[in-house]
Amino acid sequence: MTTSTTMPPAGSATAPRRRRADDVAGLGTLRAGLFVAPGLILIGVFLLFPALWTIWLGMTDYRLTGLQAASPEFVGLDNYIDALTDGDFWNSLWLTLIFVIGSGIIGQTLIGFGLAWSIRDLRGWAKGLIEGLVLAAWVIPASVASFLWLALLDRRSGTVNELFGIQGTAWLIDHPMEAIILFNIWVGTAFSMQLFSSALSAVPPTQIESAKMVGASQWQQLRDVIVPNIKGHILTNTLLITLWTFNTFTPYLVTAGGPNGKTEILSVYIYKTAIPGGQLGMGAAISLIMLLINLVIALGYVRVAQGRRQGRRKR
Repeated sequence: MTTSTTMPPAGSATAPRRRRADDVAGLGTLRAGLFVAPGLILIGVFLLFPALWTIWLGMTDYRLTGLQAASPEFVGLDNYIDALTDGDFWNSLWLTLIFVIGSGIIGQTLIGFGLAWSIRDLRGWAKGLIEGLVLAAWVIPASVASFLWLALLDRRSGTVNELFGIQGTAWLIDHPMEAIILFNIWVGTAFSMQLFSSALSAVPPTQIESAKMVGASQWQQLRDVIVPNIKGHILTNTLLITLWTFNTFTPYLVTAGGPNGKTEILSVYIYKTAIPGGQLGMGAAISLIMLLINLVIALGYVRVAQGRRQGRRKR
């Protein structure tokens, strides 16, 4: 007697596994949707809606006062065209570039790495003291930090003038861009220092010891061992510092964009256009342009990171 065995259809044995893998928590579609709903609502209210509102405002002549405040008119791309053909906008963008390169990419990154490299072998209270002093500048509220710098650079009784015996030097008037660059370096260097300290601690000690055994100098160790191991950290730090510095509004608390617009970086220019100037539509349009610049910067860094990963795979 022949016993026939019915084979299950191909793939039927794996179908239940796929269903279980799709719902590993066992919540079901409805309960999973309810679980993520609060987060989606917060994203919609605080991110999606403001973004859409900004896009709409940028296409109107909305103002804080006057007829345009009561009944704004749709102007299409006029605000964007006006902004991109305005010399003040391009001057502000140029000042922002100087500020980002000087205080972020060069200042915070290099000084942060220099501090991390200098204290890498320190132990005990000395390392804790240096880290604490640098971190103090980072955790102090922006309003307090700006007041401290106003007191330092005051032309009449400022600490800097008293220390160097150069009473009457108006740092914030004669050297405003240099002042806010140094201010931003002082405020933000702690992040780079902490990130690079973590990166340096992850470098394999065997590689450093091998470099020492063949007589490599400190510079050669840094160039041939340290930097290749922390390239990813350098890229991450540069991206975050660039975006944060590009969008920061803190220098306004020190110079208010002056004197004569010499420190009117893009965030300050948007504020002066939208709030004191009352042109909310124009301010929204410039804000969207600023957002697009941020996206271009981020995408540029992503492309560089992808190139690094592809290069490692080929090797």
